[in-house]
Amino acid sequence: MATDPEHEGRLTRMSAFVFLHTEHAVYAALGLLLATTAILALIDATGLLVGAIRELGGSAKLLEIVDRLLFLLMLVEILHTVRVSMRSGKLTCEPFLIVGLIASIRRVLVITLQSSEVMHGALTPEREMLFRASMIELGVLAGLILTMVVSIFLLHRARDDQEVAGQE
Repeated sequence: MATDPEHEGRLTRMSAFVFLHTEHAVYAALGLLLATTAILALIDATGLLVGAIRELGGSAKLLEIVDRLLFLLMLVEILHTVRVSMRSGKLTCEPFLIVGLIASIRRVLVITLQSSEVMHGALTPEREMLFRASMIELGVLAGLILTMVVSIFLLHRARDDQEVAGQE
């Protein structure tokens, strides 16, 4: 049975058209969900900030606000990646490295506060073990942060046009 090359070409073009529009529809739905989540996170962070101002919250309250804002920054960066991927049809790795960098910094802040709270009071074997585990995790995170920063720097330098990834 012989196949018609013109029919195959039309079928290929039609399937590519369907897949492209399906991909764009999924990206649009994902972008809408991310934008809604980001708006809700912003409202939540604003509420936390207003509550902290009323109560003159301590470092734990402020850390929670910074944590929420960094989470919001991660959502916005992912939303930016989705928008750029939808426009260009390319997926770049630099925004994901930036999200990983923000997430690592968030974790460093949380560990720092937790370990400083552990050190207030009598040093029991459990507290000492928790403190050591926290310091090991901080060391691993420091290495991870350094690796991501170097990766972002190298990606930026390797690009021919010397522009930040995702710029239109």
